[in-house]
Amino acid sequence: MLDIQETKTTPRIIFSEESKTLAISGESYPENTFEFFKPVFEWLNSELTNCDEFILSVNIRYMNSSSTKCLLDIIDLLAEAAERGCSVSAVWYYDPENERSLDIAQEFEEDVTIPFTIMPENQPGLP
Repeated sequence: MLDIQETKTTPRIIFSEESKTLAISGESYPENTFEFFKPVFEWLNSELTNCDEFILSVNIRYMNSSSTKCLLDIIDLLAEAAERGCSVSAVWYYDPENERSLDIAQEFEEDVTIPFTIMPENQPGLP
């Protein structure tokens, strides 16, 4: 089980066993980003070894460059799981009132090989 509570400088990170979704939301600019994400990487390395399906849901309002690197590393782990036969995908929610948040999502989309969907946040019927 993975459930990391949100703080002023760190995102909420929670895995739903039911939907097979790892949700990352909030802001991400911890003092030591790599230390903050270390348990997430350890959990992912264990969880993705024999997965059938896995979804990454991201709704980050702001992140620093080291958080960007960690998210790219998470996506790389998902791509490796996909190569082993796991059905993986990512959904990136952006703030429609913040043009930069859409730009960031599109920059991520350019760097990934897994199915990647960009959605405006707060759409009716969406989490």
